[in-house]
Amino acid sequence: MQKNKIFNFNYSYLTLPKKFYSLTNVSKFSKPKVFQINDKLLNTLKVPLNNKENLTRILLKTKYDRSFSQAYAGHQFGHFTNLGDGRAIIIGEQKIDKEVYDIQLKGCGSTPYSRNGDGRATLKSMLKEYLISEAMYYLNIPTSRSLAVFKTGDFVYRTNKEKGAILARIMKSHIRVGTFEFASYLCSKKDLMALKIYTINRSYPELIKYENPALELLIQVMQKQIDLVVNWMRVGFIHGVMNTDNTSISGETFDYGPCAFINSYNPNTTYSSIDYNRRYSFGNQPIILKWNISRFAESLLPIIHNKEEKAIQLAQSVIDQFDEIWENKYYGMMLKKVGIKNNNKKLYPLIDEILNYMQKNKKDYNNTFLYLSHNSISDEKINDNSDFKQWYEKWREKIFKISNIKEDKELMKIYNPIIIPRNHIVEKAIDEACNGDLNLFNKFLKVISDPNKNKGLNRFLNPPNKNFEENFQTFCGT
Repeated sequence: MQKNKIFNFNYSYLTLPKKFYSLTNVSKFSKPKVFQINDKLLNTLKVPLNNKENLTRILLKTKYDRSFSQAYAGHQFGHFTNLGDGRAIIIGEQKIDKEVYDIQLKGCGSTPYSRNGDGRATLKSMLKEYLISEAMYYLNIPTSRSLAVFKTGDFVYRTNKEKGAILARIMKSHIRVGTFEFASYLCSKKDLMALKIYTINRSYPELIKYENPALELLIQVMQKQIDLVVNWMRVGFIHGVMNTDNTSISGETFDYGPCAFINSYNPNTTYSSIDYNRRYSFGNQPIILKWNISRFAESLLPIIHNKEEKAIQLAQSVIDQFDEIWENKYYGMMLKKVGIKNNNKKLYPLIDEILNYMQKNKKDYNNTFLYLSHNSISDEKINDNSDFKQWYEKWREKIFKISNIKEDKELMKIYNPIIIPRNHIVEKAIDEACNGDLNLFNKFLKVISDPNKNKGLNRFLNPPNKNFEENFQTFCGT
């Protein structure tokens, strides 16, 4: 255990075979300084903090003998690649009550896995991850969280010269599907077994009692990931780069690179500048999730059963359940968005019809549901549309038959946030923050911390203009 005045670190990950990590330290930077700090999160973690410079010293200027980068592999846009933390270092594990969190620095310099990269990050990309991860947390979606953003005092050279930054983030575990792919394809069966045991002990201790813990791990990870992506669909979130190395075993959202939120509903919506074939479009996310979980199943085959044929049979029996589980959870959530608690398959067409209406008429995804739940809280006028009127009457008929409108409105308010991170607001807030004006950035953080209340902040409700929407692109944010 390595002690300091703020954190009390453990290093359980280092009990794994050495091929799973490399001991790594933070690079030296010109003038590292706190730029944005998450006081609420530090309080939640029960971390005492006397001043901001203490945090800079502890996180960036202390040499930790056991800080490390993780090795992993992954399928990126469908192609297998040997990877690893090319610009991230875990400086330790912090235990709070009974929960263990990785404390990781992102953009802190080159590592043994940098693959000719500089291991650094831009201020803009780190502020985006800070803002979006906090928004996701308050939208009740499992996510990594951000402790602080530090300016490095150096420049990072990408397409343009940009200010450099480091993000300090926490996560229950950075083990990913790609970690298991690395163990299965590039290591020994013994190494894979060690990873399985460590992962279960840390994240799923209840699985120890099962006869086939590896198979149960597959089941649990699939369930958690389905719950996660259903939540993404609830708020219109597009992750943008659903590679297997970005699919966490703990069921948390992380690595907010080319992510965005849809405005007008279209399942083909893709903002990422490198997703040419729309592989990770909004509507394709459940399909890709099933594909990713199938890769996880493949990586577990050697330890599911000694006989390959039997292992495939057992794993396939789990994957075969994906579609039914997804349909049940997705439509159950979407029915709640229109105020219906009863998850009845006969009501699923009601969801398909409202989505078809939105796509056909280019209606805003979030605001259309708000119209139903908050009596025209949106400025969008949809009453005049004949398609909507027809659907609306059918909806009201169903509502009055199975429940009452008052209860349904309350249910809808739970499932339909008023405030989501609108892309144009996010971009403006980050651009201004990079230029030294943090007013909008901090204002948005305050607003999104209570996304279900409208405090007369209509600017955060309105979608962007047509020109912004047609030209907006997101990037991997290195």
